[in-house]
Amino acid sequence: MKKVLALFAVCTLLLTGCGDKEVSASSDNLPTVTTNQGEAPTIGAPAGNPPTTLVTKDIIVGNGAEALPTSTMTVHYTLMTWSNGQLIESSWNGGSPATFPLANVIVGWQQGIPGMKVGGRRLLVIPPDLGYGAQGGGPIGPNETLIFVVDAIGVA
Repeated sequence: MKKVLALFAVCTLLLTGCGDKEVSASSDNLPTVTTNQGEAPTIGAPAGNPPTTLVTKDIIVGNGAEALPTSTMTVHYTLMTWSNGQLIESSWNGGSPATFPLANVIVGWQQGIPGMKVGGRRLLVIPPDLGYGAQGGGPIGPNETLIFVVDAIGVA
């Protein structure tokens, strides 16, 4: 069994080094996110207990217009749940980005997106009280911690 695990670790290291896709370093048990700009991100499954406060981490720092709390955003996003690492939704799958006023989305986005610049990719880990809370919503269960990866395409 140890040999199989060692072989798996070596293969993982070798595959990680292939191609031009980098993966952001994971710290504080945050999921890893690929840095392949212009392509749908790959999100590593989360580990351990989720954070209890909003976590924002720039994976790619943009250099365009900066999002304000009053902005209307055009973004590509991917949503995963912390409890089971399940991919719930991705605008990349439909091929079209989403456009919406920040004032009309969950509090975790209202607090986590301002300051982000066009061309950037940001990881948001949103605790339940800033997401869908105890009631959940649609495929999101009650008291779920949300993992979003957001690519800022436009700010108005």
